[in-house]
Amino acid sequence: MKQSLLHRMKRDRVYLLLLIPVLLYYLLFHYVPMFGIVVSFMDYNLFKGVWHSPWVGLKHYRMFFSNPDAWLIVRNTLLLGLYKFIFAFPAPIALAILFYEMRWKKFRRFVQSVSYLPFFLSSVVLSSIMIMLLSPSTGWINKAIQSLGFEPINFLQRPEWFRTIYIASDIWQMTGYGTIIFLAALAAIDPQLYEAARMDGANRWKQTVHVTLPGIIPAIVIMFILSIGGILNIPFDKAFLLGNAGNLDTADIISTYVYRIGILGGGMSYATAINLSLGLVTMLLVYLTNVASRKVGETSLW
Repeated sequence: MKQSLLHRMKRDRVYLLLLIPVLLYYLLFHYVPMFGIVVSFMDYNLFKGVWHSPWVGLKHYRMFFSNPDAWLIVRNTLLLGLYKFIFAFPAPIALAILFYEMRWKKFRRFVQSVSYLPFFLSSVVLSSIMIMLLSPSTGWINKAIQSLGFEPINFLQRPEWFRTIYIASDIWQMTGYGTIIFLAALAAIDPQLYEAARMDGANRWKQTVHVTLPGIIPAIVIMFILSIGGILNIPFDKAFLLGNAGNLDTADIISTYVYRIGILGGGMSYATAINLSLGLVTMLLVYLTNVASRKVGETSLW
């Protein structure tokens, strides 16, 4: 067994070398920092360090769950994650099917390339574009509203518009790039299935329903499970850049709250306890979704 393992490692040494940068990245930036979770169980003092800061047990966890602001922040995060999941998750699936059904290849390649471009914009650039477009004085959207005879709307100062703006910008940025996985799944479907469906009199819509969608169900299930893990894990950068004092009632989510408490306020132990609680809930959601997927069908992460 030992010789066969060494033989396989020697045979696949080139592929193993390619894995080294990825393994180092996860080791240095994901696994080694996990030691920092001990900070959540102590009153961490920057000058005393980890080894000499006093232990306080679950004090910071109790503080968070007894904080009246905590439930508003969790609610904002959960609603934003749910709306993002409901509207953003199906978008790359629908776009991938539309790309697959296009018969004009040059036009398809052009549209695909254009749809990928927003993914490569940084969150700072994307948020700046949204701020300029939605400006009440110079933004194109408000100019169009004024041309119709209505008063301009200060979208980014109104809490009820924040989630719509965030999710719309996320769909614009991520949908094109997200089609890659589903296009790969579509390419693996046996063309003979479509031929058989056409011989049975199925039109394009019925072929999509009875051949295309069942063919990419495994990919959809895997991405569904992974997306469940992102419901509470809303990225900090765009929420912080689009948020302000005017829309704080809906824009204040867990990641921005942790930033204010941990970085600006110096409450590193409290912020770590919040993040660890979020990570445990996210892990539980992914686990339960995977178990349900395995019981309902044959596709699951493990």
